Amino acid sequence: MTATTEITTEPSSIDVQPDLAVEPLRIADRMFRSRLVLGSGKYTDNQTMLRSFEAAGIEMVTVALRRVDLNDPDPDAYIHHIDPEKYLFLPNTAGCYTADDAIRTARLGRELGGWNWVKLEVIGDERTLFPDNVELLRATEILVEEGFVVLPYTNDDPVICRKLEQLGAAAVMPLGAPIGSGMGIRNPANLRIIVEQSEVPVIVDAGVGTASDAAVAMELGADGVLMNTGIAGADDPVRMARAMKLAVDAGWLAAHAGRIPRRLHASASTTMDGLID
Repeated sequence: MTATTEITTEPSSIDVQPDLAVEPLRIADRMFRSRLVLGSGKYTDNQTMLRSFEAAGIEMVTVALRRVDLNDPDPDAYIHHIDPEKYLFLPNTAGCYTADDAIRTARLGRELGGWNWVKLEVIGDERTLFPDNVELLRATEILVEEGFVVLPYTNDDPVICRKLEQLGAAAVMPLGAPIGSGMGIRNPANLRIIVEQSEVPVIVDAGVGTASDAAVAMELGADGVLMNTGIAGADDPVRMARAMKLAVDAGWLAAHAGRIPRRLHASASTTMDGLID
């Protein structure tokens, strides 16, 4: 049975100090206070989903267009419970295995919902759900030319991320680990290279299993984190959603605070000068 912890999200006094606040995230022409993005699938019920969104403090939600009937008359369908005035819908092309399928799905989302933002997925392998980057590049180029704001899901390959940015992607979304695996950031070196070379936001997408994974992604310099299973699959999704929000914020603050150098040996916290015998 899923726990339903009550979570309070009122800001503490420290949150309102400007010099300690997490800076907003700009993607294309929009600003977001939250650097966390959530998926809308796998929740046990609508109430848990909505309370998790609230606890996470998010402003953007992904919706799998190929797995959701936008015209479903059932009032209990979860799509009808997500307030488009409160959350930016980020349609995704999950389940597409070719560029043509992904392009068609993105166009359908724009026709039905007026959405020109798309989380672009073109899967190349059914077992690992790794992307087909050849098809992904082709789909990105076409959709950017058609005026879409494209956020492509890709692997942690700096070369592919650079090519996606050159094609006009509004952000790059390298995986931390395979989708739904919960293994965390498996290749921190590559993620750091992607961050260093990118002129657009880098949003880690997939593989986050717990709060420390999200914090690591942000400490490595990522601009945001997108997740679904890590929260929806937790024993207490609402509590985990709150943990993820705090981890993303803490990771961003730590990354911009400047950590101390790593040392092999100890370094005393206080000077030895003036030591009393």
